[in-house]
Amino acid sequence: MSTAEYRVDLSAPDIAPYRAGNTGIDYATTFDSGKPGPHVMVNAVTHGNELCGAIAVDYLFRNDIRPLHGKLTLSFANVEAYLSFDPANPTASRFVEEDFNRLWSEEVLDGPRDSVELRRARQMRPLIDSVDYLLDIHSMQHPTAPLMLCGPLEKGIALARALKHPEIVVSDKGHAAGKRLRDYRFFADPADPRNALLIECGQHWEKSSEIVALDNALRFLGHYGMIDLETMNSHLSTQELTPQKVIQVTDPVTVKSDSFRFAADYKGLEVIEKKGSLLGHDGDEPVYTPHDRCVLIMPSRRLTKGQTAVRLGRFLD
Repeated sequence: MSTAEYRVDLSAPDIAPYRAGNTGIDYATTFDSGKPGPHVMVNAVTHGNELCGAIAVDYLFRNDIRPLHGKLTLSFANVEAYLSFDPANPTASRFVEEDFNRLWSEEVLDGPRDSVELRRARQMRPLIDSVDYLLDIHSMQHPTAPLMLCGPLEKGIALARALKHPEIVVSDKGHAAGKRLRDYRFFADPADPRNALLIECGQHWEKSSEIVALDNALRFLGHYGMIDLETMNSHLSTQELTPQKVIQVTDPVTVKSDSFRFAADYKGLEVIEKKGSLLGHDGDEPVYTPHDRCVLIMPSRRLTKGQTAVRLGRFLD
């Protein structure tokens, strides 16, 4: 799908009123209930052209969603990319210089590199270090059912199951190109109770993605007692829940050459029945499915060397 073929049904909310915040970090606000409890964070625009998270966080601000105990932080991450969003060229503002969601290893954060995104990540890092539970809101290139990416650990799977939404949960290790925010330090430690989820709410600019974003933010807050059941239900759009299915990622396909191409126009969640089926070519090298009933997760159109072309998995349930 070319840029011209993307339909943009969402409008980017004005986030200027949230710039000052109260944390010493622009576009990050923490509400303290004054009562003991966890520090819960809902984060938007890790990628600048993913509008649904900004819409959801803006909604939480405007509707005075505040914690009953502990602390609640509402934040906008890659603001420079977000502020450059142009609905006439909606794919251009994913990031400014590099992917904000591949920077969250200590080696990168403490290393010598510099970029717009790294400066912002380093600025936000002390805040992230204080968070117990994080929901990072994203969306996808293709019209695909929403996905909850919970990481490879049992604690992530358990949290995704506790929310009961969306239907598809993906248990994965992330990307060879770098660590995601949801995989940062203690979130990826099986011995640490702190936890994070990444929700992919559907296609970037479909109207439904904003509903999924807000509903999952509310469920996340309800799960940790930030809001009561009555408040949660009064704002939810999705009341009926479908039994969840968990996909375990078995193989990430990382682009090795300058010319990766898929064998078909995959959109995501296709199930390839037979092991050894041709998926595409990485340069001259064929890429095959590694097992039967192989599920394709988020095939990319950014097929550049070192990046993830697609993740392959199998249903656990």
